[in-house]
Amino acid sequence: MSDRSVLACIVCCAVMLGALGASVHAQTPSSCKEPQTGTSRVPIFSPPLANVVTGTGRLQFYSAPNLHCPVSGVFVIPNDELVAYAQTSDGWSSVMYINPRTGNDVSGWVRSARLKTTGTVGPKQ
Repeated sequence: MSDRSVLACIVCCAVMLGALGASVHAQTPSSCKEPQTGTSRVPIFSPPLANVVTGTGRLQFYSAPNLHCPVSGVFVIPNDELVAYAQTSDGWSSVMYINPRTGNDVSGWVRSARLKTTGTVGPKQ
């Protein structure tokens, strides 16, 4: 193989790898963008739903409904209570958790399969 062929092969491989890398990089920011709720893709619950975490172990919070978007160090555990505002058709819920001891709250996305609806949230009538 001539030097010219080797060089052409290296350039070709570099261009292909660069294109693949750019494609993956371009998808990452948009995949962690929170979708708009209240659409046909992510309908809103009205009134919001009260839920309890089921199963075992931690339930990770995500910044968007995508397994590649975890919020570091933010999770709930079984029997914690959450308020769900919306749900996607592919198994994600937009939720809020209020720590009963501190009153601090956190919002994000969790896997819907780990939630059990216990009622609705709203003013008493």
